[in-house]
Amino acid sequence: MFKQNRVCKLLSIPYPIIQAGMVWCSGWKLASAVSNAGGLGLIGAGSMYPEVLEEHIIKCKDNTNNSFGVNLPLLYPDIDKHIDLILKHGVKIVFTSAGNPKTWTKILKENGITVVHVVSNVKFALKAQDAGVDMIVAEGFEAGGHNGREEITTLCLIPQVVKAVDIPVIAAGGIATGEAMLAMMVLGAEGVQVGTRFAASLESSAHEKFKQTVVEATEDATILTLKKLTPVRLIKNAFYETIKQAEENNASVEELRQILGKGRSKKGIFEGDLVEGELEIGQISGLIKEILPAQTIVENLITEFETAKSKIQTL
Repeated sequence: MFKQNRVCKLLSIPYPIIQAGMVWCSGWKLASAVSNAGGLGLIGAGSMYPEVLEEHIIKCKDNTNNSFGVNLPLLYPDIDKHIDLILKHGVKIVFTSAGNPKTWTKILKENGITVVHVVSNVKFALKAQDAGVDMIVAEGFEAGGHNGREEITTLCLIPQVVKAVDIPVIAAGGIATGEAMLAMMVLGAEGVQVGTRFAASLESSAHEKFKQTVVEATEDATILTLKKLTPVRLIKNAFYETIKQAEENNASVEELRQILGKGRSKKGIFEGDLVEGELEIGQISGLIKEILPAQTIVENLITEFETAKSKIQTL
C-alpha cells in the first residue's frame, strides 16, 4: 500500500503512522503495541530518568521485533545519559524536539541512527534540514503538550514546510482519523504523527481518570496557555484557572514558573489529579469517544484512510 513512501522506507514500517512520544503516556507497552500493529511506536523519554528509559528500551525490544524509536526532548537535563543509553542498546530511530537539532544529530547519525526533528514553523524546519536530520515532524498548534508560540494550524503549516524542504515531512497536530491522515498526505506530508488518539488507548501509561477525561472532552475543552513561559495545550481545570488568573494579573515569567512548580504534568496525566494536575492533550480530543487498543487504532486509521481515498473519486 505504501511501498514508495519515503517515511515507511526510512523507518522500515508498513504504515506511515507514528505514535507520538508523549510524556507519561508513551511507555514500552504503547510503543511495542503500535510497532506490532504496523506503525512506529516511540518511547517518550521526556518523563523518564535514565534508568527508567533503559528499562523501557529493554522491554520494548523484548516485546516487538519491529522498528521502534525514542522521543528525546533536547532540553532534558540528563540528555547525555539518554544518548549513551540509546547508543548502548542500539536504538535505530530517534525523534528529537525542544532544542537545537545541530547539538546531537551528527553523533546520532554517525552511529547509524535515523533522526527526525519536531518543528512548529518553516524557519525551524530549514534549520533542522541544515543540521542533517532525515525527516521533519511539522506540528500544528492543535497538538497537545508543548507547542509553538506562532499558533500556526496544521492545515496552514504542512504545505508551507513541504514547499520549503526536500526531506520527508510528517504531519502532526489534530490528527486522529484516517480522513485527517489522507488530508495531510494530499497537502504533501508523507506520514502522520498521532498523539491524543494513542494517549487514550488501553496501552497508554496515563492514569485511567486522565483517559476518561480525554474521551469526555468537548471541542472547546482545551486551550494553549503559558505562552510567556513555555506554551502548552491542556484541558481547562482548576490549575488552568489559576494560571489564567495570574496571566490576567500580568504575572511575570518567574511567578508563572512558581505556580507551575515541578511534576505538574505527572500529577495530572500519570497520577490522575484532575483538579491540580496539568492535563496536556490535543484539541482533537473532542472527537475521541472511547478508549481502544493501539492495534485497533492503527487498523481504524488505515481503514478510514482507504475509505476516504475511494470517496475522492466521486467528488
